[in-house]
Amino acid sequence: MKNNVKTVAAKAAQFAEITKNCIRLGNILRAKKCLDIAELLFSTDSNETKNAIGNVYVYSVSTFMELKHCTVSKLFPPSLKQEYISQINTSEV
Repeated sequence: MKNNVKTVAAKAAQFAEITKNCIRLGNILRAKKCLDIAELLFSTDSNETKNAIGNVYVYSVSTFMELKHCTVSKLFPPSLKQEYISQINTSEV
């Protein structure tokens, strides 16, 4: 029997896919709700969860939004927006 235990990073990636699918389908209210949940997890959960949300979820969703020409700053809640800005500043060498 196969072990179906997912890592926190795998769950963050799956949650990012759900959020991106909502955006793809034009369900912005549901996407916003997903982002708000991610914000809550990023702000209040363990360091492992915070790292997964920051490194996997924010990166995946923001990259997708940029490719689709969505305005990241208008949808992202404050902490996730700050994480996104931090990632952009880090990547610019």
